[in-house]
Amino acid sequence: MKSVQLEATSRSEVRKKSALNALRKEGRIPAVLYGGKDNVNFHVGEIAFSKLITTHEVYFIDLNFGDKTTKAVISDVQFHPVTDKAIHIDFMEVFEDKPVTIAIPVTFTGTSKGVLNGGKRREKLRKMVLRALPSDLPEVVSIDVTEMKIGDSIKVKDITLDKVECLDNENSVIIAVKTSRVAVDEDEEVVAEEGAEAATEEAAAE
Repeated sequence: MKSVQLEATSRSEVRKKSALNALRKEGRIPAVLYGGKDNVNFHVGEIAFSKLITTHEVYFIDLNFGDKTTKAVISDVQFHPVTDKAIHIDFMEVFEDKPVTIAIPVTFTGTSKGVLNGGKRREKLRKMVLRALPSDLPEVVSIDVTEMKIGDSIKVKDITLDKVECLDNENSVIIAVKTSRVAVDEDEEVVAEEGAEAATEEAAAE
């Protein structure tokens, strides 16, 4: 999984509300790093952080404190109820020899047979919660839907990822192809194709 750098500045004031609000007025977001020997209090730039959470991609975050860099993942983000701006961030430190839990985006490739026959594609799960060593985590979970027919679905239990544990309910539907008013029965379509071929052969014989 890719990593991106985020400049971080340590802060000594932890709980004083006025100090935290002053940081936010300066375009900074208070944050805490958990998971290591001690919790680390710091702040990051609002603009730089916003770029990370407005994308569908998921990254490891290399927190750059100037004299050292710490790898982490975003654990939780608190948003202002009115402005919807991030007002506090929790990060979890990442260690190469310890499993990490993170939500990874799901992507779909191909066009299903069911959709070509008029069915409707329903994407139910856009991210899967995975647990693995950092080096084993994929950037995305890619699912080929080409062979899906009307009425088919793919569930969490149908996905196998090497060295990765999925924490979602195994019966959760990731994607399904549902019928619609304009859907063509696939068996009828096969019969129609065979009939067309037979008609072509008869015409050729005449």
